[in-house]
Amino acid sequence: MAGSNSYTIVEYFGGDDGYRCGYCKNDKGNFSHGMWSHSMTVQDYQDLIDRGWRRSGKYVYKPIMKKTCCPQYTIRCHALNFQPSKSHKKILKKMSKYISKGELPTAQADGEPMDSVCEEAGPREPTKVCQSDLKVVANADIKDEVPNCSAATEVQKNSVDSTAGSSENSQNDSTSVSEGGTDAKASKPGLGADPSRPPCRKAKDLRKERRLQKDQKRQHGAGISLAKPANTNQPKTLEEFISESLEDNSSDRLEVRLVRSNPPSQQFKASFDASYQVYKLYQMAIHKDPPDKPSESQFRRFLCDSPLEAEHPPDGPEMGYGSFHQQYWLDGRIVAVGVIDILPACVSSVYLYYHPDFTSLSLGSYSALREIAFTRKLQKQSTKLCYYYLGFYVHSCPKMRYKGQYRPADLLCPESYTWVSVEQCIPLLNNSRYARLNQDPDAGDSQAVKDVGRALVLHKRTVMPYIVYSCKFKGRSDTAEVQEYASLVGQDCAERILLYRS
Repeated sequence: MAGSNSYTIVEYFGGDDGYRCGYCKNDKGNFSHGMWSHSMTVQDYQDLIDRGWRRSGKYVYKPIMKKTCCPQYTIRCHALNFQPSKSHKKILKKMSKYISKGELPTAQADGEPMDSVCEEAGPREPTKVCQSDLKVVANADIKDEVPNCSAATEVQKNSVDSTAGSSENSQNDSTSVSEGGTDAKASKPGLGADPSRPPCRKAKDLRKERRLQKDQKRQHGAGISLAKPANTNQPKTLEEFISESLEDNSSDRLEVRLVRSNPPSQQFKASFDASYQVYKLYQMAIHKDPPDKPSESQFRRFLCDSPLEAEHPPDGPEMGYGSFHQQYWLDGRIVAVGVIDILPACVSSVYLYYHPDFTSLSLGSYSALREIAFTRKLQKQSTKLCYYYLGFYVHSCPKMRYKGQYRPADLLCPESYTWVSVEQCIPLLNNSRYARLNQDPDAGDSQAVKDVGRALVLHKRTVMPYIVYSCKFKGRSDTAEVQEYASLVGQDCAERILLYRS
């Protein structure tokens, strides 16, 4: 893979102090291990998120699952097998109506925003910053992300198929019969059904037949010959639903632009101010931030800075790997921005912010559907890239359960680091906030640390195994800290990542 000469360089902070939980509002109930990443390869980050880590800017953190008040389980969607639900289709239809007619929904959106809107509880702000000989890093103003969601789950109304057939008057002796009831008058003996008339059919079947005939006429008019009637039972793909929502004759045109945020592309630089202004409005309206809090520097640190090194391997996607912004341009202006990471096996959603004027369009859920479709597109260029990561699933917070609706989906077991389907996990999480999701007692951590001495450290610009470092500096008492760090990142990552030692 291109970029193989690059190293991931981190400083480990531990995880002893509690901080405010954005889910249950406990002031000291949230605990996580943290690292400041000076640089990171996409493969290392892929392996880290598959062990429960997640980034916020350049800060990488991992919840302490048994200790934190609201355990956060990494969740991924099998993008290739995803089929939109009724609620997802409603969101796409809502966007289609706005694009074609320019009318915003009057009521709050049915759909649930992405985790970028219902943000993760967020990491604590690092209390230690390196004064290394690599470079001086300013103290990261890591934002304490607070969930501020709309409805926790989309209300799905059961659509009742009304089969109101036309009531027919009997021609036999002018006798009327109430539908589904008894005779209004005593009926006289007759000869039975009139053999000259066609048999009665359900209105539902008649509607299906008329719809099929219309489809055949439309396709025939477009010059498409049909050898067989269309299979009406074949479900439409996500791409077909999205395409239908973007009609060519729409009054407002929606365009999704992918721009690299690190290193910043020319398109990113040209649209930076417009994107920042949307973020500022979003923070003030949705999170009630004062005008001076969502500063430009805070925006850069939180959503623009990334430790991920850009990589362009020959077997990777066209735009390469790394950190990007997906900008949603509607009628010539930015209305939403999805912050994503493109990694060897997945597209990872980092954050989503949008213009408050468009809250009713459920842009959080809409962007998730577009990002799933984007993942499917990338998979055609890079076969291993087939998952969509939605961040953390927090079952103890009802507002965060909506992520489980993007199915098929898996949760990461916090002990074996194996993936378990959401359907199997929910009964366990209904009984306990924290649970070992993989119920096989023999399933263990394949990356459990076997030899901490092989972990790489960086000291005074020199890379060496930890066993060499510990022999050179016998007076240092950091063995327990390095052991903890190695157990959290796993043996393979410990042997690739450079742990900075002052």
